[in-house]
Amino acid sequence: MAEYSGSTTRVGRLPGHPAWLTLGLLLVAAALTLHRCIALLPMNLWFDALTSPDLDDLRQLVIVESVLPRVVTAGLCGALLALSGVIFQQVLRNPLAEPTTLGVSAGASLALSLASALAPGLLALGQEPVATAGAAVALLLVLALAWRQHLATVAVILAGLIVSLYSGAIGALLTLFNHDILQTVFVWGGGALNQDSWRAARILLPHLLIGALGALALVRPLTLMALGDQGARGLGIPLGGVRAVALALAVMLGAAVVSAVGVIGFVGLVAPTVVRLMGARTLTSRLVWAPLFGAALVWVTDEVLQSAGGAFARLPTGAVLALLGAPILLWLLPRLHGFPVAGRHDGQFVVAAPRRLRAAGALVAALLLGVALVLALCFVRDYAGWHWLAARDAGALLHWRAPRVAAAVCAGAMLAIAGVIVQRVTGNVMASPEVLGISSGSAFGLLLLALFVPDAGRAVQIAATSAGAFAALLWMLALGRRSGFSPTHMLLAGIALGTAFSALAAIVLASGVSQNTTLIAWMSGSTYGLGWSDVGFVAGALFVLAASLPVLCRWLDVLPLGERTALALGVDVARARLLAFLVAALLTGGATVVIGPLSFVGLIAPHVARLAGCRRARAHLLGSALLGATVMAFAEWLAQSIAFPFQIPAGLLATLVGGLYFMGLMCYRRAL
Repeated sequence: MAEYSGSTTRVGRLPGHPAWLTLGLLLVAAALTLHRCIALLPMNLWFDALTSPDLDDLRQLVIVESVLPRVVTAGLCGALLALSGVIFQQVLRNPLAEPTTLGVSAGASLALSLASALAPGLLALGQEPVATAGAAVALLLVLALAWRQHLATVAVILAGLIVSLYSGAIGALLTLFNHDILQTVFVWGGGALNQDSWRAARILLPHLLIGALGALALVRPLTLMALGDQGARGLGIPLGGVRAVALALAVMLGAAVVSAVGVIGFVGLVAPTVVRLMGARTLTSRLVWAPLFGAALVWVTDEVLQSAGGAFARLPTGAVLALLGAPILLWLLPRLHGFPVAGRHDGQFVVAAPRRLRAAGALVAALLLGVALVLALCFVRDYAGWHWLAARDAGALLHWRAPRVAAAVCAGAMLAIAGVIVQRVTGNVMASPEVLGISSGSAFGLLLLALFVPDAGRAVQIAATSAGAFAALLWMLALGRRSGFSPTHMLLAGIALGTAFSALAAIVLASGVSQNTTLIAWMSGSTYGLGWSDVGFVAGALFVLAASLPVLCRWLDVLPLGERTALALGVDVARARLLAFLVAALLTGGATVVIGPLSFVGLIAPHVARLAGCRRARAHLLGSALLGATVMAFAEWLAQSIAFPFQIPAGLLATLVGGLYFMGLMCYRRAL
């Protein structure tokens, strides 16, 4: 396990002391709460409302049963998440560890969704045990995925991203079959703090007390663990037992918040990091100040939203915090020590494969695509079972099935080509439009368009998604320039963008836009409702952008060799990267409109094509495009047939399969 000393900044520390910042936030939150309470109920009735509320006075009931429980719950949630983050960071020696980045919150949320949909009897035992079990399974899976990398920071966080995405995909699949609770599920998942009783506060308070006592008991061994495994063992610290107890405590704290109010992102990262940057260097000081700062942060954020009123008051506080936390994470990345920076080039791109092997790989990919198209178009499942379509069904085939298959095939090829470009430009075989946040940026554009221009046409949608993808790429390019295009920093920045997108999605859906159901289906990757006009748009975009690829091939062969080599060979590196990223953004934007922001086609297809011998850029692009189209053709076929009469979104099915592939890839790779 990598060393983690607690030092987090290269530029000194933030001015001030955590006490002053915490006190300032608390005063602002208290003033806003008092202002709201005065507006609801005259001050002369406050004592009566607290001691013996008049059940016939709705104002008193609102204060006692809604406003005050919400304030206390907000503070408890912030304290629990911050305390959990401190423990995770200390045990894993990872400055980015917290319930959200480790997939713990996603695992707890998925466990509750599964229990609600498939085994409601489990909830009779209480939501907390179910959420804790899901969180524990998620953490164990993350640690298993990152074990071969010795729990290095980037490996752990990347594993947490995969577990979170996979949990979200399964949760989306469950949600699609429970249409009546779509809105409730998304609002709750965003971390809404609405309260109608003291139940949540009564549940969370004992957890905070247990967490505080447990952390106090673990202060000495956790502090000594910062000396390294060998040094801690020399001082008699039972590392295995301490880690197990501390991780179990942190999981319990994070799961308690999810079970009570839903997912609240980034508090467990922001609070410990801010107090450490402001001078809380020792574990004891962080255990004191981080929970206080976390409580103040959640409280003041919730009060600002409530005081703003209108649509702002309906927004989930957890989603807003996650949306605000993403830029903070991006700002912190260049300033954080404690994780290794992987090299840009591992030789994976430049080893030439035999020409015969490359030709055979392309031929097999083309044959697989042909088989996938035949199955997707002609072999169907209906009430009569599996059968081939008869000639009399050709009209229905051309009207209903063919446009969806054609659009999915084009989108798969576009994502695969974009994945090749991103991997070769960054020199990182674990990169893809999905992992680097490019798909998230593309989805940003469409969600904002739906919020402000709900009746936009397909051409405008493609323009919006492409603009969002390019904006995300420019952001990644700027960050990469500062970090020497370190894959570590770029992957973590992609995680931040993905989390911000999830938060924005929850905010948009909670705002009550008229196309909620349509947006949910699109986010899941559904091709339902696509027609030949959509095929024309996406096929035209694929054709035009593919025509530019021969110009990029030389650059894509040279850039993986490193910047110095590329410059020596006469390549204008900055111009080449910008143009390549622009093409990748347009490809990602066009594909995202069709199959949504979730899928791992941009990772799977380039990787499999490279394993098949497609090492040079031209062969890599062709092989990946064929494989990407094949993956989406198979996904579309299975999506329409496997759960008949229900239909599973093709993008969601590709995500489920691609997530498993990514997990296997992490397990068998020794370095990222």
